[in-house]
Amino acid sequence: MSSLPPNPPPPRYVQRFLLEALDIRGAVVKLTDVWQALQLRRHYPAPLAHLLGQLAAVTAVISGNLKHSGRLTFQIQSQGPVELIVVDCSATLNMRGYAKAKEPISSSANLAGLVRDGHLQLTLEQDGQEQPYRSLVALEGDTIAAVFTHYLEQSEQQPTGLWLACDSNTAAALFLQKLPDADRRDADGWSRMQQLAQTVRTAELLALPPEHLLHRLFNEEDITLYPARAVTHRWPPKPEKIISMLQSLGEEEVRSVLTEHGEVVVLDELSNHAYHFDEDDIGAIFRPQTLH
Repeated sequence: MSSLPPNPPPPRYVQRFLLEALDIRGAVVKLTDVWQALQLRRHYPAPLAHLLGQLAAVTAVISGNLKHSGRLTFQIQSQGPVELIVVDCSATLNMRGYAKAKEPISSSANLAGLVRDGHLQLTLEQDGQEQPYRSLVALEGDTIAAVFTHYLEQSEQQPTGLWLACDSNTAAALFLQKLPDADRRDADGWSRMQQLAQTVRTAELLALPPEHLLHRLFNEEDITLYPARAVTHRWPPKPEKIISMLQSLGEEEVRSVLTEHGEVVVLDELSNHAYHFDEDDIGAIFRPQTLH
């Protein structure tokens, strides 16, 4: 390897690299505690968790490669058993997400069966833009990796390779993309690197540090490995926003929910918080304020 960053990567990261002589760029993603936080208290069935973990890894890849940083959200919606999968990632790589199924999921179901008649929506919010950029496309591919390989090749007009792995502890990705001058550097380079990358094993993606993984796959190439960027999951509860929302609904409507259910529960699915309000809480929210 021609250039290595001076410090080891954090436990959850996006780490970009460049195959110098071939003009091929790439990235390695490893999500550990961030991925575990996305699953906390969710009790997802394994196939649903697998899809969410893979989407989280892909979102980290693409967020880490944005030319101009912004908040990126990917949503998969469908008419199949999986109703929604969404991952949101800020410009600082602060990530959150969740998945929702509307019926039991078979462990043997493939992607097409789980997200039947589905589509992929990208939303990108950047500073200075009046409206966020949105893109809506049909799902094409029989895996999350295939769907995003097709999406990236269409949107960026560059051949792309993507390999994903996920278990209950870790979500990981390996990304390769051919840059415009690659054929002039080596007409067969992209084909060779793809063939080598396809030998990657799930256990390697999940466990190996990026420098070891890349050495195993591309040991004859000069690789610049750029400093890793940490991915985080920092979305603390914001009860004041929920209280403001309840006030906007009005006391009569909120109290009708309280009467029916004995408490008012508001779920923030994306940030994974549940807010509970009892009789005293609702009374305090709608109590007239006294001016002094």
